[in-house]
Amino acid sequence: MTDIDMGQSFIEERIPHRPPFLWLDRVLHLEDSSIVAEKLIPQDLSLFQGHYPHYPIMPGVLLCEAIFQAGALLIAEGLRQAGTTAAAVPVLTRIHSAKFKREVRPGDLLEIRAELVERLGPAWLLKGSVRVAGKPAVQVEFACTGKEA
Repeated sequence: MTDIDMGQSFIEERIPHRPPFLWLDRVLHLEDSSIVAEKLIPQDLSLFQGHYPHYPIMPGVLLCEAIFQAGALLIAEGLRQAGTTAAAVPVLTRIHSAKFKREVRPGDLLEIRAELVERLGPAWLLKGSVRVAGKPAVQVEFACTGKEA
């Protein structure tokens, strides 16, 4: 695929995540081995009431989750394009080398990237990142495998 602008319906047709735990708003670019998506972090996101009420920052684990969801979407679309639309859901099996570079705050627009590094049988090895205003916030390597839905 080339540059596309696909929103919630495109995403929800391919992965099982739903609000309030869907961390992708739309897909900006999708190719066979890479995806770029975005997510606007709402000012009034309820988790900021408890994740430092006087200095709200996005939890790093949720930034990683956004990358994992982008990876799942990349895998799901790849399977769909290959004609294997069986009910396999990509499930996270490994997290490696997570690096947190900067804080993400309410109102930030995330650029979320995931790239397929290698496929080994039923496993996909990926790497991804979150950037804010062009600057890296998180980088992580991870693996997924397909589980029956």
